[in-house]
Amino acid sequence: ECGKIGNVHNTTLVAGSFAFPLSAFPFRMSYLEVLILAVVQGLTEFLPVSSSGHLVVVNAVLDALDKAPTKDLLEVSITLHLGTLASVLVYYRREIARLFGEDWKVLPMLVLGTIPAVIVGLGIKKGLSESAADAVLENVLLAGLMFPVTAVMLVWAFRQKQGEQPYQRVTWRQALLIGAAQALAILPGISRSGATIAAGIGVGLDRQSASTFAFLLAIPAILGAGLLETLEVIEQGANTPLPVLAVG
Repeated sequence: ECGKIGNVHNTTLVAGSFAFPLSAFPFRMSYLEVLILAVVQGLTEFLPVSSSGHLVVVNAVLDALDKAPTKDLLEVSITLHLGTLASVLVYYRREIARLFGEDWKVLPMLVLGTIPAVIVGLGIKKGLSESAADAVLENVLLAGLMFPVTAVMLVWAFRQKQGEQPYQRVTWRQALLIGAAQALAILPGISRSGATIAAGIGVGLDRQSASTFAFLLAIPAILGAGLLETLEVIEQGANTPLPVLAVG
């Protein structure tokens, strides 16, 4: 996530009218590396294969190839998720608009379903040291072990009988169960969309409704994580130059 200019070892990073010596940043990352991670994020976000897990693995590959892996993968991952959030907002714009009209009863269910992820996310972020949190959230071995778990969830969901309940009639118990699946997906290698869609199918939603509710549920979770990371950057500064993050 940090700053070499396109693999050319410059001494200064220029952003607008400001010039920053690269030595001011503890770690170097080129635009190419962040673009690679951005492409991986874009390709995997809408597939039930765990985009965060693939970011962890690709970052480790960059390290093995002697490229510049990101120093703070969580910071880059959240930033990239904010980028893909824009596409979610566009794709589900009609469903989102109906949340403020005829489907208003879904809003409190989305809030309720977000609570488990907030509890787990804040527990890891604030309850653990930075090194301990990184050991969990950026663990390549853990990501590799969790990929098969995602596969088992998807196979299980595929074999379930088709439900008939629309997402507009989600109950508070169903919302909490789907939210718990989303919280589990904080672990690298567990697909957030795969886990929440499988949970939605498991509680009786029809497949389209399970998918729609899963992605609507992602909106407050990603926005919340983005807000938390933004506040941390304002307070402590970014590990990555903002122009590099903006490219991603």
